[in-house]
Amino acid sequence: MAGRFAPRPPRTTVRGGDAVLPRRTAGRVRALVPAGPLDLGLVLGPLRRGPGDPTFRATPDGAVWRACRTPAGPGTLRVSARGGQVRGEAWGPGADWLLHQLPDLLGASDDPALFAPRHRVVALTRHRRPGLRLTRTGLVLESLIPSILEQKVTADEAYRAWRLLVRRFGEPAPGPVPVPMCVTPAPRTWALIPSWEWHRAGVDDKRAATVLRAVRVAARLEQATELDPGSARKRLEAVPGIGPWTSAETVQRSHGAPDEVTVGDLHLPGIVGWALAGDRDADDSVMLSLLEPYTGQRHRAARLILLSGRVPPRRAPRMPRGDIGRL
Repeated sequence: MAGRFAPRPPRTTVRGGDAVLPRRTAGRVRALVPAGPLDLGLVLGPLRRGPGDPTFRATPDGAVWRACRTPAGPGTLRVSARGGQVRGEAWGPGADWLLHQLPDLLGASDDPALFAPRHRVVALTRHRRPGLRLTRTGLVLESLIPSILEQKVTADEAYRAWRLLVRRFGEPAPGPVPVPMCVTPAPRTWALIPSWEWHRAGVDDKRAATVLRAVRVAARLEQATELDPGSARKRLEAVPGIGPWTSAETVQRSHGAPDEVTVGDLHLPGIVGWALAGDRDADDSVMLSLLEPYTGQRHRAARLILLSGRVPPRRAPRMPRGDIGRL
């Protein structure tokens, strides 16, 4: 892999593919030209778990920073786009792995041309958001653990738990990060977190136990990236506490799975029902029926619906917010 990213002469140009630029800093650098429109915010946004996520940062210059635990070790990736070219710069032991994965991270393995809009709201959003691609991280645990933390709680509670645990037990991200960032804890570190630290972060025993069961078979779960999304979900759901909601939320990010729609969500069925049929009380069965014309691309259709801004009028929240860390 080192040879693939070896520096080339300073005047290397990029036409219709990708090239490795000369090393100008301590980071490893790769540049590529996307095959079509690319919106970094839309593509990488689903990887951020709340505004204070210590593994993710978007800076005012339009760049996106990610701190990751890769198969090669910790790494930090900075991605920026300018003049039709995307530039990735990476630091740490996982730098080469992150640069190798960069095309898939930016949706190179995704094919939006396979999608055919069947509803006006979907077609209009697709026209307005041509830069949407489905990211494929190639990493399972970094999406699985925060998805477990999001089970049956509000987003704010889950984001707080993720933020506190990663900052407390993760390690500093390598490279010249714009703000302090952290790489997620290693599986063994997750397994050794004391019960009172889970409690302090607001994580109940059920979710904590699910994370512990998952990290005990971390290597087996990471190997699921070699499987198709459906088979990967079956492997994830073999772990007690991981159900269809959690597995879908994971493979959407780890595999860039265009058809793995989330079921069991508190809000998504009503949003899809409202946008496509004016039915704010739609349940999972209604949602799946409405998305049936998009079979093979149901997750992409749901993403476009969410981006459309067509949401039903608000009602009083049905899920109370709690903080077991104060009990």
